[in-house]
Amino acid sequence: MSFHACVWIDHHEAKVFGLTKGTSVETHFADHSQHLHKKADRSGHTAHEVDHAILDAVATALHGAEGILITGPGQAKSVLAGWLIEHHPAIAKKVWDIKPADHPTDAELVAEARAYFRAADRMHA
Repeated sequence: MSFHACVWIDHHEAKVFGLTKGTSVETHFADHSQHLHKKADRSGHTAHEVDHAILDAVATALHGAEGILITGPGQAKSVLAGWLIEHHPAIAKKVWDIKPADHPTDAELVAEARAYFRAADRMHA
């Protein structure tokens, strides 16, 4: 069965919504570690890292997706996209877009993803 997937991700958690015509199924992944992973860039600023276990779990949940939309606040969405390119290139080819989003409700996110995929399906047909 083909489906679209919307991923909302930040440095603490990820939600994957599998979307078919009439249904949506959410899978939730969270970093339960007691410490935050930080990485310094060349300027000395630190950015939170996303747990690699979460990135791999998200990749597993995306298997079989026809099209993928990645969204969320901050840098985590770009980290996920890079992880997919490096570790799961077949899935990375299914990423149609990466969009910023704050913290919408699950219902808002699903509605926005459905609207996005209705329009994007015409371009990817």
